[in-house]
Amino acid sequence: MRLLFCLVFLSNSLGIAQAEDWPQWLGTKRDGVWRESDVVETFPTDGPKSVWRVPIGLGYSGPAVANGKVFVMDRVLDEGVSLPPNAFSKGKNKGKERVQCRDERTGELIWKHEYPAEYSISYAAGPRCTPTVDGDRVYTLGAMGKLYGLNASTGKPIWEKDFIKDYESLLPVWGFAAHPLVDGDKLICLVGGSDSRLVVAFDKMTGKELWATESCAGDFGYSPPMIYEFGGKRQLIIWHTHAVLGIEPENGKRIWRVDFESKAALTAPTSRKVGNDELFITSFYNGSMLLKVNATGASIVWKSKSKGEMANQTADLSSIMCTPIVEGDYIYGVCSYGQLRCIKAHTGERVWETMNATRGKLTPPKIAEKEEPDAKERWSNAFIVKQDDRYFLFNEQGDLIIARLSPKGYEEISRAHLLDPTNKDAGRMVVWVHPAFANKCVFVRNDKELICVSLAK
Repeated sequence: MRLLFCLVFLSNSLGIAQAEDWPQWLGTKRDGVWRESDVVETFPTDGPKSVWRVPIGLGYSGPAVANGKVFVMDRVLDEGVSLPPNAFSKGKNKGKERVQCRDERTGELIWKHEYPAEYSISYAAGPRCTPTVDGDRVYTLGAMGKLYGLNASTGKPIWEKDFIKDYESLLPVWGFAAHPLVDGDKLICLVGGSDSRLVVAFDKMTGKELWATESCAGDFGYSPPMIYEFGGKRQLIIWHTHAVLGIEPENGKRIWRVDFESKAALTAPTSRKVGNDELFITSFYNGSMLLKVNATGASIVWKSKSKGEMANQTADLSSIMCTPIVEGDYIYGVCSYGQLRCIKAHTGERVWETMNATRGKLTPPKIAEKEEPDAKERWSNAFIVKQDDRYFLFNEQGDLIIARLSPKGYEEISRAHLLDPTNKDAGRMVVWVHPAFANKCVFVRNDKELICVSLAK
């Protein structure tokens, strides 16, 4: 017993017991919480230490970290091909999508899987989805609907699907972007197929279709499938451009539906559970909605009264892509023009807002009714991850911020510049990539390099 105690104490002292991977979208539990301890309280004056930096191609895909490996998707254009000067253009441009696997400690390339990918979507820089790692498999979804189940050690394809060819899926305006979800023996994807095949569950080992369900007219959106428990019942939450659905994850049978129209198919933020029995969604044009959910149905608690996407038209939270964080009775998220906002979960009432986190202005928090963000700040963004009693925010300027968020306001503790923004799609230089936090490091990329930076205390 004395020996066992010493081993446990030593493990804790070295930080081994607290180490955690980031194997999928939003981390281990798909909730945007980084559960490691013994990480930096503030950044050194010259910034945190860079462990390694390696070249990478174009893309919005964030990295996944699992079992000593880093997995990330990118895109390389064919020789002589360039991206359209207008980001909204859907003109065809040829290139390759790639899945890279690198050594977590050194950044050295272990393997690479690549395939042709001719894009005909707006914002054509590259793939959107974070790889999903499950045991000895990694699942990747490209912007044009190519889904792969790969051997995580070798990169060898085990099975593949083409959503457009195999399911007659309509190509979303901004490409396929809903991060696949592993649930037991299933891989659940927002496929968008015709004939009631909007959502498909595949056997994760073989790719065989287990069930398919639901349909959606037109562009079906981008919000990833999530599983939450309501009323003692596990429910698969699907949010498409016309409604929010509760589905039985074992067979695809619908439990409930609540209509919610989302203009321009902007359903990118992940749905979030609030307390024991509520569900929150937020969209750019249509604002937010809170549902009360039980084992058999759902009803609206409140729905946004926003009149548009302009800063002075939004009432609660109108997020373009950032997944909000729920903390008790409050929700923190980034609104349409980059305002980091705190709202009351059960009413939608705004408590405070600030532009400091997204645009780096050293000004006190402001209220939109009195001061409006500049039009050039449209879609300004920061991704929010909780760690202990504080938050790490990675903004579109490539800054990593440590802050405290509370009903009292935004308290910035420390800020460091990690990467230069390289993407011009917003009409300004941005980096729109969700980082991975794993093993006391942050892993993030722009369109030129993938980096690992130590955040160890």
